[in-house]
Amino acid sequence: MKITHIIGVVVIAVAIGVIVSMSGDASTYVDFSQAKELALEGSDKKVHVVGELLKSESGNIEGMVYQPQLDPNYFEFQLKDDKQLIQKVVYLNPMPQDFERSEKVVVIGSMKKEVFHAEKILMKCPSKYQDNEFREAGKTDKKV
Repeated sequence: MKITHIIGVVVIAVAIGVIVSMSGDASTYVDFSQAKELALEGSDKKVHVVGELLKSESGNIEGMVYQPQLDPNYFEFQLKDDKQLIQKVVYLNPMPQDFERSEKVVVIGSMKKEVFHAEKILMKCPSKYQDNEFREAGKTDKKV
């Protein structure tokens, strides 16, 4: 075998090793009941949970606790997953900017006892992706 073939085989073997080692760290999308099951099994694997914020009729987030004057690195809220299970989420960082405007949220972390501890929060603000349109009574649509 030529030396270039040996080097090529070694490079391919290293690439396969890197891909296999990285795939073990990939987190998966689950709901809160699956996250609880993983925690009961002793897994500390990070998971993604997609959910909706609980909002009142006036648009305020229900169950949100954030008091930056007391502890700027403690943020707590409730999230309802796709199976309608409501779970308390704790994020030990400041509240993300525009969090109140979000509707769908993805939390990345793991369950610890009865609380989901988020390490990252990803938000979807639909207002960023919609046209700024409004309708007044008796008038046609206008662009802002």
